[in-house]
Amino acid sequence: MKPSIILFLCVLMGISSCNPKLDDSEKLFNTTWELVYISGPRIAFDGLFPEKKPQITFDKETHQVTGTDSCNGYSADFELDENTISFGEPGPTTMMFCGGGERQFLNMMQKIDSYIIEGGELNLLAGEVPMMRFKKVEP
Repeated sequence: MKPSIILFLCVLMGISSCNPKLDDSEKLFNTTWELVYISGPRIAFDGLFPEKKPQITFDKETHQVTGTDSCNGYSADFELDENTISFGEPGPTTMMFCGGGERQFLNMMQKIDSYIIEGGELNLLAGEVPMMRFKKVEP
């Protein structure tokens, strides 16, 4: 190989090592995610959540998620290891009843065991099956 090609490759490798990509777990934080899809219910998505859509925010420091189940606020612990995730039981929530979508959402969170972020969307999975999909909420 010519010395100029070797030098170019060394410089290119040096630059790329100084600019590491964010892993998916870093993309979870510092944003609020809004539900756009949930698997399972026989009721249309907009019928489950006619007024507000559930939201989730991950706090890296406290290892808690907070948000709304579309009707009531909630919080829960979460554990993260690479692309696996698990949620603890939701803590005390307000007790308004808004049609049942909120129970569907919180029950589904207990089934989640992994996640993937693709194209700016957060997919929460059970096994390899996407159970919930979220989009970023613009500030």
